[in-house]
Amino acid sequence: MIATEPTEKSPVHLGRNVQRTREILGMKQLTLADITGMSQQNISKLEQSAFIVDETLDKLAKGLGVSVEFIKNFSEEKTIYNIQNNYDQSTNHQNYQPTINNNPVDKVVELFEKLLKSEQEKVELLANANKAILELSEQLKEMRKQ
Repeated sequence: MIATEPTEKSPVHLGRNVQRTREILGMKQLTLADITGMSQQNISKLEQSAFIVDETLDKLAKGLGVSVEFIKNFSEEKTIYNIQNNYDQSTNHQNYQPTINNNPVDKVVELFEKLLKSEQEKVELLANANKAILELSEQLKEMRKQ
């Protein structure tokens, strides 16, 4: 016998509830991943999971702008009502552009510091080479005098 409607005894599929909430909000997995600090692949796996640990579920709920209880007690009707009455349009993530890394300035500074260190090493090598050449030159002059 195939059940067409979930029964009261059916376990809640938290991943599916997260997915439906995200879809209703018009949010992509990549956007939710960026907001929560997870990877898009991790979001995809979580949405396939019937069980999600509380800490992760809390992160997902915050990223979606809903409560953990909302995800646990998800229903299409409740979701639409919640969105219509509580969703702040200024946080609409449809046009959200994720960043490639969390702080590009830190990456630029890190790269600049590496470049500066490399240049300093080159200057030191050239200074040492110049010193060695001058010493050799002095030795040659002394040898010619003798």
